[in-house]
Amino acid sequence: METGSPDGTGTAAESEPVWTGLPSGLLRMRRLLLVVWLGASALGLGVLLWWLAGPAWAAFALLPLAPAAWGWVMLERNWRSWRYAERADDLLISRGVLWRQETVVPYGRMQLVEVTSGPVERRFGLAGVQLHTAAAATDATIPGLDPAEAERLRDRLTELGEARSAGL
Repeated sequence: METGSPDGTGTAAESEPVWTGLPSGLLRMRRLLLVVWLGASALGLGVLLWWLAGPAWAAFALLPLAPAAWGWVMLERNWRSWRYAERADDLLISRGVLWRQETVVPYGRMQLVEVTSGPVERRFGLAGVQLHTAAAATDATIPGLDPAEAERLRDRLTELGEARSAGL
């Protein structure tokens, strides 16, 4: 037996968005940056303490490494919270661990869709999609996508925006 949606337009399964998560390369990149920055700060602090206060005090340079385990876990939780869904009339972007934030970007409101990739992202084979609308509050970003997926998404969003007379 098929169950209709509350508005009577179809099945309940049709109204559910199909969510897509971010690739694991984004998590690897962010974890590497965490280790590099905390490692460099611990090393710099250790050398400074050794030079100014002596070898016994240099052990305190390990304190910046204490948040590394917590940060390692939090980065994964944050990465898992990011997802997006392409629907018939809009794009949904959901993120956040403690405070969930869901952004709905109607295709007809998009003015510019761009693919960005910095030097570290390129090294990890990642790219982001930036969506611009007339209202700055609805601008949205999807980070850490595979470059081919980012370009496919850009092309699809541009095509859908033009089809809905969006002024892209």
